[in-house]
Amino acid sequence: MRAVVYRGVNDLRIETVPVPSIGPGELLVKIATCGICGTDLKKVHTGSHSAPRIFGHEMAGTIVKVGEGVTSHAVGERVMVFHHVPCGECFYCRKQTPAQCLVYKQVGTTAGMEPSGGGFAEYIRVMDFVVNLRGVVRIPDEVPFEQAAFIEPVNTVLKGVKMLNLAADDTVLVIGQGPIGLMHAALARRTGARVLTSDMFPERHAIAARFGLTEPIHAGTENVVERAFAATEGRGADAVILAVGGNALIRTAMDAARPGGKVMLFAQTQHGETIIDPAAVCMDEKTLIGSYSSSFTILDEVTDLVLGGYRNGFDLTQLISHRFSLEQAVEAIEIASHPQPGSMKIMIEPAPGAGAH
Repeated sequence: MRAVVYRGVNDLRIETVPVPSIGPGELLVKIATCGICGTDLKKVHTGSHSAPRIFGHEMAGTIVKVGEGVTSHAVGERVMVFHHVPCGECFYCRKQTPAQCLVYKQVGTTAGMEPSGGGFAEYIRVMDFVVNLRGVVRIPDEVPFEQAAFIEPVNTVLKGVKMLNLAADDTVLVIGQGPIGLMHAALARRTGARVLTSDMFPERHAIAARFGLTEPIHAGTENVVERAFAATEGRGADAVILAVGGNALIRTAMDAARPGGKVMLFAQTQHGETIIDPAAVCMDEKTLIGSYSSSFTILDEVTDLVLGGYRNGFDLTQLISHRFSLEQAVEAIEIASHPQPGSMKIMIEPAPGAGAH
């Protein structure tokens, strides 16, 4: 089969590799589509992971083989697959921090080599613990693979939004209107809160408007903090979600929050140092929190939202700006690495017609 193989920092190659073999309790899934995630890009560009590997985890496809003993799934089923699943029983799972669970930290899907997701390939092996711990979600026939592939990122976003405990009279500022930021804004709006969206690109605000997000801040020409204060009678936002990687905007997010408000870091997935104003946390009583990866306690809610939303006003395929074949994947990842006004979610589609249903 063909796959995108990571061979080192910024070194991706389209190669022919063996179709992965499966064992008892496992599945072989033919990938229809896989979204490029910001975490994939960080792995490629920073060398945080050893080579060789096959990345990709926002994936959906069709089961083509089932291992001995599998009774929960069958050949021909259309499925979305998680690459991480929590055990649901350990200390961290009981404390509602499943991303710290040791089982969750294992990658349970692979296209070969060191398990790393594998969605940037024609086939993936789904390990038994992913099958057994609810990591395989059936897709109704009427829902496109592309829509279903958003289940994983929507789960991570909804987990973060729920941590903010938003109220209907809250004003939320979401910094960044790429696919993840836009989903944060759309889900925050569903709580009844007022949502302000900030981004450099007017084209992204136009897409956000399709999801009812009609209070844009044009970060290239407007002062984001001043706009947040002007919209809230001089107080600042009740909650600020930073959906942009890097540390440069952390201070902006803190400054835009009102005294007693909350700031959530979502995209700061690289360790390092930054400077914050400690008095903003102490004297101004601002809360700085983080949210990382998914939560299976909300899996049913997310599944209903994404799979049901395709026909009911939550069509996430509107976020897709580019679709590339597997042979074009290096170009796709290059475009995703350098966002432009017209680029949003970029999909790699090993199987033609992934948007069909």
